[in-house]
Amino acid sequence: MSATSLDPPDYAALALDIKRWARELGFADAGIAGTDLGEDELHLKRWLDDGHHGEMDYMARHGDKRSRPHELEPGTVRVVSVRMDYVPPGTRNAWNVLDEPEAAYVARYALGRDYHKLMRNRLQKLAERIHGAIGDFGYRAFVDSAPVLEKAIARNAGLGWIGKHTVLINRQAGSYFFLGELYTDLPLPVDEAASAHCGSCRRCIDICPTQAIVGPYKLDARRCISYLTIELRGSIPEELRAPMGNRIFGCDDCQLICPWNKFAQDATEPDFAPRHQLDGAKLIELFGWSEQEFLQRTEGMAIRRTGYEGWLRNIAVALGNAPHTDAVRQALLSRAEHASPIVREHVAWALARHSAQA
Repeated sequence: MSATSLDPPDYAALALDIKRWARELGFADAGIAGTDLGEDELHLKRWLDDGHHGEMDYMARHGDKRSRPHELEPGTVRVVSVRMDYVPPGTRNAWNVLDEPEAAYVARYALGRDYHKLMRNRLQKLAERIHGAIGDFGYRAFVDSAPVLEKAIARNAGLGWIGKHTVLINRQAGSYFFLGELYTDLPLPVDEAASAHCGSCRRCIDICPTQAIVGPYKLDARRCISYLTIELRGSIPEELRAPMGNRIFGCDDCQLICPWNKFAQDATEPDFAPRHQLDGAKLIELFGWSEQEFLQRTEGMAIRRTGYEGWLRNIAVALGNAPHTDAVRQALLSRAEHASPIVREHVAWALARHSAQA
């Protein structure tokens, strides 16, 4: 990275412009952080040493680059952190879907278009505006696309604090938002880090269906439903299947219960609107999708990440937790001889659950 300008910019004025341009591009907020993440690096190492990352080997693969921005992108001295709200108005009430065992619960962030490309494109446009104002400068945009400690950076940029559930919370907007970063060589003035406001509250810890939050600020991903339904490629541990309920892709319970989400803001991005009525579709209907239908209907969506095998595995578990009906049993039987041993295993578990109820 190397900024090339004959006359140094007014960096304080530029920082204000960057935040204004970010909002004009659809981001809810932006802040600027330095690159010192020493304490967070130690926290990450402890988490990895405890094995709490499960099969997410990529969390350890890049060594210290995750917590040292200047090593990931040489020349980086500042990070522009942005956030974007993701729950659009009109989305079905999450608690109502969770209380309807025949319905499929999909994490609210994944109901519409995948945010990665959308936010990266906006960050690129932000960089182009900066370039238009000052000329060439060094930068690189990230949205879950490289080893970045995005929550720690966002906290240091003043966008919120990391809650006891390990999710970033903004005092004026709750936690339903995505994060993105622009690493840069511009020596912009940094914002004040956000202070924590969880106090003695432990609602997120107590409500977790699988007790994945093993202590304040400590998440064992191996027990987390988001990990189980998205990252895990093999069998879901049997003792964790019943607590999953009807959650087939991700989980929001720790956010739903958080008092700060009474301040959550509606998304302004129309592409985040639910597709295929996935904010409350019936489990049996989704279980009937062919692989071609799954690929077509999840094109451009985060749900694609679980893969078709994972999709059927997750729904089989949810059907095993659904009320015993002949329709549920017939749906499971239709996949009992599926080519995938993972699918067959979870279907057999679900059928055994229903046989016990019959």
